[in-house]
Amino acid sequence: MTAQEWVYLFGGSTLLLALAMFVARLRKRPYKMVAALLGLLLPAFANAQEQAGGGEASLKLPDLSSVSFLGINGHTLLSIGLLFCVGGLLFGLVIYTQLKNLPVHRTMRDISEMIYETCKTYLATQGKFILLLWVFIAVIISLYFGWLAPVPGKSVAVTLPIILLFSLVGIAGSYGVAWFGIRVNTFANSRTAFAGLRGKPYPCFAIPLKAGMSIGMLLISVELLIMLFILLFIPRDYAGPCFIGFAIGESLGAAALRIAGGIFTKIADIGADLMKIVFKIKEDDARNPGVIADCTGDNAGDSVGPSADGFETYGVTGVALITFILLAVKTPETQVQLLVWIFVMRVAMLVSSAGAYFLNGIIARVKYADADEMDFETPLTSLVWITSIISIILTFIVSYLMIPTLGDGTLWWKLASIISCGTLAGAIIPELVKVFTSTKSGHVKEVVTSAQEGGASLGILSGFVAGNFSAYWLGLSMVALMSLGYYFSTGQSMAVLMLAPAVFAFGLVAFGFLGMGPVTIAVDSYGPVTDNAQSVYELSLIENVPGIEAELKKDYGIDVKFERAKHLLEANDGAGNTFKASAKPVLIGTAVVGATTMIFSIIMALTGGLTHDVENLSLLHAPFLLGLITGGAMIYWFTGASTQAVTTGAYRAVEFIKKNIKLEGVEKASVADSKKVVEICTKYAQKGMFNIFLAVFFGTLAFAFIEPFFFIGYLISIAIFGLYQAIFMANAGGAWDNAKKVVEVDLKQKGTPLHDATVVGDTVGDPFKDTSSVAMNPVIKFTTLFGLLAVELAVTLSAQNPTLATGLAIAFFLVSVFFVRKSFYGMRIETKAGN
Repeated sequence: MTAQEWVYLFGGSTLLLALAMFVARLRKRPYKMVAALLGLLLPAFANAQEQAGGGEASLKLPDLSSVSFLGINGHTLLSIGLLFCVGGLLFGLVIYTQLKNLPVHRTMRDISEMIYETCKTYLATQGKFILLLWVFIAVIISLYFGWLAPVPGKSVAVTLPIILLFSLVGIAGSYGVAWFGIRVNTFANSRTAFAGLRGKPYPCFAIPLKAGMSIGMLLISVELLIMLFILLFIPRDYAGPCFIGFAIGESLGAAALRIAGGIFTKIADIGADLMKIVFKIKEDDARNPGVIADCTGDNAGDSVGPSADGFETYGVTGVALITFILLAVKTPETQVQLLVWIFVMRVAMLVSSAGAYFLNGIIARVKYADADEMDFETPLTSLVWITSIISIILTFIVSYLMIPTLGDGTLWWKLASIISCGTLAGAIIPELVKVFTSTKSGHVKEVVTSAQEGGASLGILSGFVAGNFSAYWLGLSMVALMSLGYYFSTGQSMAVLMLAPAVFAFGLVAFGFLGMGPVTIAVDSYGPVTDNAQSVYELSLIENVPGIEAELKKDYGIDVKFERAKHLLEANDGAGNTFKASAKPVLIGTAVVGATTMIFSIIMALTGGLTHDVENLSLLHAPFLLGLITGGAMIYWFTGASTQAVTTGAYRAVEFIKKNIKLEGVEKASVADSKKVVEICTKYAQKGMFNIFLAVFFGTLAFAFIEPFFFIGYLISIAIFGLYQAIFMANAGGAWDNAKKVVEVDLKQKGTPLHDATVVGDTVGDPFKDTSSVAMNPVIKFTTLFGLLAVELAVTLSAQNPTLATGLAIAFFLVSVFFVRKSFYGMRIETKAGN
């Protein structure tokens, strides 16, 4: 190495380590971080342009108007699709207005508005935080598209701002739908609580589902609108990198909102729940300062997180398929046929979800509108299956109309069959999840039975059993459906059109997973509304309002029965818990199956289109095997780091609540105390997220720089380890959660030792199901997407100077380890003096 290179290497390493130690102080001055990273990397890339292979920057869309479908060229056909997106937006906004105008008592409306104001403060804080994290991504995007692989024949001064802009559009999309989600849900929670006063179960079901469909339809429509805009109106030379920038941006936004939201909500939830045991107070007691934070957390973790996650999942899967088609499909004509077909399919699936919702609504209204009792899970289950069946039928119809002559003439039904495997998974997986998490599940009853004799200890062990068994069955079901998709991809009909048709098949299975996107989001969003509705009822203290029975009779025509209302809201919350649990494996399954397609894009870049170095994708290539082992280590660190943030934050929240709770002479906790608990939750959510993000960010750079095929193994490993860790944790947590609900609703044993035991189990399950497990999805996708850029940075630098690249790998790894260490030692609960 030359003297100058040694200076770059050791000076850069020192700079990065200094950045790591002082980064907390520099959070308000992100430009210094940018300068630090640029100072380290720019010298290495001064001459990179000549050696760049193009990569994602060279992705160029074919001319969509060059092929006609049903007498209409592809560009015009997709332009018509924009109208359906607008229709989906109007669907969401109309329901939003309907929810806002539903009747609600002032006491309940005031509580839901207080929750919304707290959520707004939280989201505003998170928005600033996400922009800080974006600075790190912007540095790498700038290096990649500005120096390493500029868009061929275009000015960097034009292309780079466009790509950065679309990364911000991706963040704005995730952030915007999350904000819409909390607004809708905080309308719906008080309206659901009020509807319970009528003593009929149907309105308690219809309002949360209507809110969920509003979010789901708007979310998918916005995502599809942005992607169609890029496809139709961005010049074809720019569209490829704009898709990559957009996907990275939405992935970053979703990861931050999902992880931080998961930490926030479980700090608050545990803090509020443990007070029931300590002070023997009721659920959502208004005197508990942690309850408002818990309600905010229900939205931050169970509404904001899933909304952003669903938005990102839908987009990233689409970008993965677009990237595959542009890299692996041989002729422009076939590329156009597949691209237009995929986006028309997305529009059709939007229509199928709306149609299924209305059809299921008619059936549910006929059966339950005047009923005194209903199983809340039944119409939710029928909605999922009706949507799946309609989606599959439309898949075959659209495929036959769009691509009847593609390939040898059999591909239309083979591709439709592959997508249908994913659509079936979207219905079968929730059924399997219910086996382990439903209030009627044998596993959940086993948790209750174990706790009756063995207390919290045996109850927790039974939950572990449920989680582990669920990972086995859900894993095998995914393998079976992916294998069926692979079967349809075999033979020469697909092989003559593209490289690696099996990878395309797996991408289409992930696409099919999302075929019921609006409904999947709807049943997931059902849970936080029902959870909040129960809390709003208690916090409103409506039972204590003088003359309330006469007021409700006069103003709303309600002969109120308060105990009946509380029973309905609690029972509905159990159904919400089940369907929150059912959506999680669908999203993580999509992440893992979709990651396969993204990883293939990296493999294509590294092997020159599978023309060289393919033998390195083998256990006989030591770096590849070592990467497989390393990925598992990162997943287990991430699980611990996210749980540590919850543990420390909950400790601080409990500590504060126990010192400040007032149970005598007051009806409600003070606003100041409630805000302090929210502040504690926000503080530890951001601290935990900051450490996790930087450890993942620098870890991705380090592993990409170590050796490219090591990095491939690493990406495969985090996907597989993450899948099973997420399923196990989500379903174990769901079993513990609904075991508590069985004790409260079915056994009517609140305040008993059995109830205390199940509350303890639920507090263990809280970070399992709503923090660590759900965050696996955006972490896997963010790492894979960011890896697209990181690995090509590494390959280019390695070609120039392998020793320098190795030195940077070590430097990046040391910074990553610094934040891994900080995620525990910087977050742990301090030992009190004298202990």
